[in-house]
Amino acid sequence: MRPGDRDAELHHLSGAAKIRRLFQQVPLFRYLVIGTWAGLLFLPFKSARASLLLFVAVAAGQILLHGVRATGRGEAWKKSDFRALLHRGVRSASPYARSSVLPVLLAVSLVIPFMVKDYYLDVLIMSGIYILLALGLNVIVGFTGLLNLGFAAFYAIGAYAYALLNTRMGIGFWPSLPLAALAASLAGLLLAVPALRLRGDYLAIVTLGFGEILRLVLNNWDSLTNGPNGVSGIAPPSLAGFPLGALQHYYYLVLVFVLLAIVLIRRVENSRIGRAWIAIRENEIAAASMGINTTRYKLLAFAVGTFWAGIAGTLFAAKMRFISPESFTFMESILILSMVILGGLGTLYGAVVGAFLLVILPELLRELQLYRMLILGVGLVLLMVFRPQGLLGKARGK
Repeated sequence: MRPGDRDAELHHLSGAAKIRRLFQQVPLFRYLVIGTWAGLLFLPFKSARASLLLFVAVAAGQILLHGVRATGRGEAWKKSDFRALLHRGVRSASPYARSSVLPVLLAVSLVIPFMVKDYYLDVLIMSGIYILLALGLNVIVGFTGLLNLGFAAFYAIGAYAYALLNTRMGIGFWPSLPLAALAASLAGLLLAVPALRLRGDYLAIVTLGFGEILRLVLNNWDSLTNGPNGVSGIAPPSLAGFPLGALQHYYYLVLVFVLLAIVLIRRVENSRIGRAWIAIRENEIAAASMGINTTRYKLLAFAVGTFWAGIAGTLFAAKMRFISPESFTFMESILILSMVILGGLGTLYGAVVGAFLLVILPELLRELQLYRMLILGVGLVLLMVFRPQGLLGKARGK
């Protein structure tokens, strides 16, 4: 586009649209904005001089990289960048090598308890529970396109169902597990029946409200849930009389459920049901015109997604042996949604990777107490700017 044409086009745009168009089409403006943003984020932690130096370094580094790409040598480098090399390497790899990736990961997962300390094993157990939550939410948000901002409510229903069945009625872990999962699934159906009359932001607000209402009910229904004091004395699971309370044993229990969820959801995704969900996500009107009962499949998506949330809640309650309403806040729902978005909406393994990263990375950065959330926030923003489809997601239309 010639400079005169660009100026004429910018003249007819609003202020925000002009800034967005400049950000996309003028590299120097984009580099200055990114450098300024990095410097302002760094300012509360260091002096103004350090922030200014960071601004200069970020902006100058981007300008230098742009100059390298503009040269003939840069064009050759650009054609053989890391992403293209990785893509060609994966495509040219033998089928045997590609098919052996998952078995290798599984083998590594099986020997991890013998290689890491109990603290890291505990973190891995929590990452497995969050993987189950991310997989369940991915069915609703990723496959079907229904934005749910109250998913932690179904997580809470599963946890409290097992806690109350165990402490009040003496029912063990294995009989309580399907009951808790069905309770969460039934709650998802009851919410979906009136909520699915809405779409988009309105549906998100309804699910958000449901999550907050449930948390307040758990916090104030003292006779049943013991209010803010929570439920304690929850029994750990056992198998054939052998207790599974040790971290090593519980790790394998969670791993089994994660593998089961991946296999089952993968099969559903490739079935007629999964294709119907994806059709509804892409264009609900077109899906209905092709004979798909959109209401039925939306209800099914809510039931399947919340079913896994109930299982995750049961595992969480059995591991912690104590639960309270503070474990199921709105921020928990946002965290689970961030895991799905980070990995890539609608991608099964993307949800797994996103959940794993958002649980593991804060622990790896724990030594950087003041900076770890800043680093994570900067990483997420950069990901949304440069790869909005997520780590493993595909861009629309590709």
